Order: sequence, then structure tokens, then C-alpha cells
Amino acid sequence: MTAGVREQPRGADHPRPRPGVRLGLVGWLTGLAVLAGIGYRFWLLAHAAPPTNSDEATMGLAALHIARGEGFPIWFYGQQYMGTLEAYLAAPVFALAGGPSLLGLRLPTLALYALFLLLAWRLTLRLTGDRWFGLLVVALLALGSDRIVKNQLIAGGGYPEMNVAAAALALLTVGLATDRPGPRTPDTGQPDGRSADAGRPGWRLARWAAWGFLAGLMLWVDPLVLPYVAATGVVLVGFCRRELWGAAGALLGAAAVLGAAPLLLHSLLTGRNPLHAVLAASGANVSAAWLDRLHGGLLLGPSLGMGFCAPSQCATWQLWWALVLPLLLVIAAATAWRALRRSPASPAAAGPVSAAPGSVSPRVSAAVRLALVLAAVATLGAYTLSSAAGLTPVESSRYLSCLLISLPALLWPVWTVARHGLRPAATGRRAVGSTLARPVAVVLLAATLGTAAHATWRAAETVAATRAAEARHTELVATLRQLGVRHVRAGYWTCNRLTFASAEEVVCAVVDDNLHPGFDRYPAYRREVDGSAAPAWVAPAGSPLAAVLDERQRGTPGSLDLVTIEGWRIYLPR
Repeated sequence: MTAGVREQPRGADHPRPRPGVRLGLVGWLTGLAVLAGIGYRFWLLAHAAPPTNSDEATMGLAALHIARGEGFPIWFYGQQYMGTLEAYLAAPVFALAGGPSLLGLRLPTLALYALFLLLAWRLTLRLTGDRWFGLLVVALLALGSDRIVKNQLIAGGGYPEMNVAAAALALLTVGLATDRPGPRTPDTGQPDGRSADAGRPGWRLARWAAWGFLAGLMLWVDPLVLPYVAATGVVLVGFCRRELWGAAGALLGAAAVLGAAPLLLHSLLTGRNPLHAVLAASGANVSAAWLDRLHGGLLLGPSLGMGFCAPSQCATWQLWWALVLPLLLVIAAATAWRALRRSPASPAAAGPVSAAPGSVSPRVSAAVRLALVLAAVATLGAYTLSSAAGLTPVESSRYLSCLLISLPALLWPVWTVARHGLRPAATGRRAVGSTLARPVAVVLLAATLGTAAHATWRAAETVAATRAAEARHTELVATLRQLGVRHVRAGYWTCNRLTFASAEEVVCAVVDDNLHPGFDRYPAYRREVDGSAAPAWVAPAGSPLAAVLDERQRGTPGSLDLVTIEGWRIYLPR
């Protein structure tokens, strides 16, 4: 099947369409899909969905401290990895709005999603030249299951910005590899077979700097995207290695150091290696059975992480994507490698289409598609090898969020078969399976869209419950303010969320279910609460912590006054 996939026709009679030349029906439909994806996510934000938590509140507190000029954290509070880029993006919003809010914290992540959608569309068009396929990719990315919208909208560190950066790196790679300076034609003196951008060194150097800065920035923000940085970097080395020995390479290196400056400075000043913290967070210090890792990494993880499952669970029928994904990876890699081998090494030999302004040579397109596939394989393999895949497969499936970047490369062979069938063999006979291949490809694309749409619908069904839970939490904050409570002790998933929602008017220290001190990401809060004369206790109704506090109240009558509101219990010391 891999050898028989038909590529889009090229040549003087069938030029590859240039992005942005004509709008037409497909342009209007693509624009509507973009607006639908952004509008759906804005509707979620307006209803406080997806549900927030104390980890996101920790990023919000960092943004609040930055906006007030009280601190400029390098890492997510309480750990030595995962940069605080989201906090720096939200800080100006807080400053302009006059205070922190969940919506203000998430507006930058919504903007990052919108940028990712546009970059993915542009990348798809540059790699394939097929506007209808670009519409399909945009439609898939506009949908959003529970896991997908959590990755894209929750400002919990790393995930909203990784896909944007990786898509930008791939797009910059396409441009740099296509527009690189080459031999000049005798009659015009312009680079032979290159676009007009190749004759503007300043603009080209700016793109080299942008590539280096994004790569370094992602090294600081979250290393999960490094397979895509490495894969696109290999393509640049393959096509532009001579240029990298000069000013372009020096500028790229300097920009990469600038992007990774927070990480490098912290490592130099403290002598700590952030890689160790990343490995510990992935479960490297805890053993998991290999059968559990394979189940979480190859079966449950891809279906959840790529948006084909209901909130926090996968029905058996929704796991079909995990069974098809390895086949898609093999077919996409094989077709890209075949196109790479068959494409002319010289751009001038590719004909007038490759030399047209804005066009991408078949060789560059194939190389970048292959890079995206190999990056997806590396991401999937690294996740499967980690203990997190076996220990917490539902929650840790977020580690596979970068696989969405590879969708254009994964689905392109299926799309070409759905539109054109299999290429006849050189003998003139029909390729084996050509009659069956086209309807199978159509069914596969329809099933992909249908399953993702169903998961999106299931995620939208939870919005009412999420909004109600947020309203109960808002009532909790208002009640504490009315009671004059300034210091409280609560569980981990209550503390920082409460402190952020109250803009630090209520300061919380973490306790476990046995009332012992817990993990405080921001130690200053514990010091302040410990210095308080009589801090209150807060616990969700029906929680183990509430049961322990109720038992304490029964054991020493009169020691605590209980205030109850819907969903919460507040214990006030007398």
C-alpha cells in the first residue's frame, strides 16, 4: 500500500496551488472552521471550563507576583523544571485588568491556540498544497475533547505553548530549506530555483534567529517538545549545512542561548540539572509493570491524548485510533521516504513549479513530513518507556499532546488515497487492493472526524457541572471574606486555588488527610499561616479531610465552630 499512494500531480500543467492566492469556497469553510474552534474554546472559558485546579492557580499566583513586581520566577513554584512563560504572558493581563482572574489567566492560552490553528493550516498548505486537506486538518484541530481543551487552555505549564512553537519551527524549517541561497543564473543573477526571499539576507537571518530562539525557549518551558525540535533541526542540517557554518549558524546559536537563558542561568548559579527533575516527574524513580506501560502508552494514551475519548475515560470502541496509529505512522514514514528518495536533489532540476515564488520543493516537503512522523514516533516511544504511562495513564496522556503537530503528515497518505486511489503499477495493471483502498481511506477519515466530534460533544456536556462547581468555589471565597478569615489550612487541591481566587486575601497552607503539613509550592504561605494565632480549616464536603476534622470536633466539643455551604465545610477555631 505504501508504494502505491498517489502523490498530488505536479508539473507545468498541474501547478501546486499557492496559499493565500484565492479565497473561494474552501477558503470560506476554512475560515469558519477556525472561528468555530476559537469560538468553542471561548465559550468554554466563559463558563469556567475546563475545570481549574491548584496547579493552574500556582501559575496564576506566579503571574500575580510578576504583575506586582514582587518576584520573577524561573520555574513553576515548588519544582526545578517547567518554565513560567504562561505566567509572564498573563501578568500584563492582570495588570491591565486590575487584578487576577481565571479568565485573565487563560486569555493568553486561547490566543496561543488560535495561533497554533493558523500555523498548522499554513504548514499543511506548504507541505501538501491541497486546500481541502488543509480544511480537514483545521476541522480536526477545531474539535476539542476533554483532554485536548485541558492541554490547550489550562495554564498549568508548558502544554498550551508547545504545539505553537513546534508548528512554527516546522514552518520555519520549510521556508529555510526551500528558500536557501543557491547557484545564480547567468541572465538574472538571482538564486536559481529559489523564491524571492532567498535574495533578502536580512529576512532570512531573522528566520534563523527565530528558529533558534524558539528552540531554546522550549528547552526552558518544557522538554516534551524536544523530539520536534531535533527532527526539524536535522532537516535544516541536511538542507542548509553549508549555511550553518557561517553567520546563520552563529545567529541561530546565539538566539537559542537567549531563549534558554533562564534555564542556563539557573543551572549555572545553583549547579542543578533540570533534566534530573524532569526524569523524576516522569516516574523514573518509580517502577511500573511493562504490561501497564504498554497498555497506557500504546493503547490508552494515543486515544486520550489525541482527542478521541470522553472525559477521563475511553470506551472500548474509542480505542480504535490506537490500533490504527502504528499503521498510519508506518505508511506516512514510508511514503515520505519514498518521495524524498525520488525527488531531485537539485532544486533547479525540479522544474519551473519548484522555482515558483512561495512553492515548496517535493524534496523539502517529503523531508519535513518524515521529520514530523519520526518526532511522533519518538514522543510515543518515550512516553511508553516512562513509568507514568503505567502508573497514571489517564492524566499523563497529556504528555502526548505534541502528536497533534504530526496530523498533516499522518493523514496525508490517507487523504491522497481517498481522493485518487492507488497509483497503477509501472506495468499498467491496477495496483493490488486499489478497488478497496479508496473506500477504506474515506471511512478512516470519516471515522476520525466522527470520533473526535463525539468526544467534543461529551466534553461540552460537562460544562454545566463545571460552572456549578466554580460557582460553589466563588461562594466559598465570599464566605471566608465575610467571616474575616485570613489564614486557613486545607488540602493540596484546595490551597493555592483558594489563595489565587482571593488574590491572596486568604492565604492557605497545605495539610494531608491526617492534618500533617503537606506540600506547599510557595513556602511563604506556610510561614504566614504558621504565624497566625488561629487559622481556620477548609475541606470539601465528604472528603477524607472533612471526616478527620468532624471526628476531631466530636472528640473535643466546642473546639471548632462549623460553617457549611454547598460543597464545602469551614472549621473556625474558638
